[in-house]
Amino acid sequence: MSAPTPEPAGTPAAHDAPAPTDDPRASLEALRTEIAKAVVGQDPAVTGLVVALLCRGHVLLEGVPGVAKTLLVRALAAALELDTKRVQFTPDLMPSDVTGSLVYDARTAEFSFQAGPVFTHLLIADEINRTPPKTQSSLLEAMEERQVSVDGTPRPLPDPFLVAATQNPVEYEGTYPLPEAQLDRFLLKLIIPLPSRTDEISVLTRHAEGFDPRDLRAAGIRPVANAATLAAAREAVATVKVSPEIAGYVVDVCRATRESPSLALGVSPRGATALLSTARAWAWLTGRDYVTPDDVKALALPTLRHRIHLRPEAEMEGVTADSVLTAVLAHVPVPR
Repeated sequence: MSAPTPEPAGTPAAHDAPAPTDDPRASLEALRTEIAKAVVGQDPAVTGLVVALLCRGHVLLEGVPGVAKTLLVRALAAALELDTKRVQFTPDLMPSDVTGSLVYDARTAEFSFQAGPVFTHLLIADEINRTPPKTQSSLLEAMEERQVSVDGTPRPLPDPFLVAATQNPVEYEGTYPLPEAQLDRFLLKLIIPLPSRTDEISVLTRHAEGFDPRDLRAAGIRPVANAATLAAAREAVATVKVSPEIAGYVVDVCRATRESPSLALGVSPRGATALLSTARAWAWLTGRDYVTPDDVKALALPTLRHRIHLRPEAEMEGVTADSVLTAVLAHVPVPR
């Protein structure tokens, strides 16, 4: 993902994590610090995860194997006082393995509901595109309506509820492209790049000094935020002001994608509301109570890149979703 800009001033040095504070912004900044104890050089992705928490959204992380996608989400879970479960998506995974199912109890001669791993605060959906679309779609209701229906009975999920899914690029063997409806349920799509040479040296140095990615507690990660922290932060984000000019700018950016000759499908109104939501969260994280055009630009790529579809001829010419969105942002007039 292109990093949300401007990034907050440098990340504080790693230290023993403080308890969640009465200042939700400080707690979420500490959350970023804790994750950095395990993951090197992925500040934009950490920012995206924090924004998703503030917006009650879900996150899709894409990158080649071995760039710490799963470690990043596990580090987030370790820094939160929330229930966390992980599902390894495989070709033979069934929808009921995720949502749960009715189980017959011979002692009572009745069926009882056995909850699946989706009944948690933070669900790590690892390698989600390794399983067929039928199982991928089992998360649709959970992600949109925060409930699961089994045998016609809706069952609410805990609050907060966040799906953090990882996937390999669709060009890799053994992957199934996510259905459009599934993609649209993700608030953000974050691209996890290969690390720079300096960051990769830092990763190797940490491992040489004994860092074990399977034992995050030993790495010093401690919970610094909880459900109450997120509730207070979300209330604060809801007070961030949006001027009519900014609302118009968001709409103009999204409408411009629908007119792009490179796209078969532009951003929907749902995408426009998602962009406004993430821009408000980013404005609050940077210490402001109002949204600027720069906030919109900072979150446009991760919020919209998975909501547009290139024409086949554009793909053959090497056009990417990010390049189209960058051109749109450069073309749409910015309000003063």
